[in-house]
Amino acid sequence: MASDPALLPEPSAGWEAFDDPGFVAHVGPVWHRPDGSYGFRAEKKHANLIGIVQGGMLMTFADRALGVAAMAAADGANCVTIQLDMQFIGAGRIGDWIEARPEIVKRTSSLVFLRTDLTCGADVVASATGVWKILRRKPAA
Repeated sequence: MASDPALLPEPSAGWEAFDDPGFVAHVGPVWHRPDGSYGFRAEKKHANLIGIVQGGMLMTFADRALGVAAMAAADGANCVTIQLDMQFIGAGRIGDWIEARPEIVKRTSSLVFLRTDLTCGADVVASATGVWKILRRKPAA
């Protein structure tokens, strides 16, 4: 969790911490709402060499938001990213609240196609599209 309460989203907005003990725990916290939106507060640890949000953080955030949406679209089946395209449009600044609202473009029997914009208020920071493979069996531990 973020150590500074000022970095947390407004609880009245319906945000809850997204429990993710894997890689995202190192770069989070990431938040979600029941409507399928995801968000994070850009912290100093997310900065690149020129002091704006690192592109890799934006890609990680988009991958997680779209990946969870893919699994929901696949009726809870495990999914893996097979393609993720990202266009960096603006800059995320430290302190910004950045959101993603994943959209399902199409689902086939084995693939889910998705897109999202990463936004800070009305400004688009980045746009992502991707394809997720629906797995038929659970991966080995």
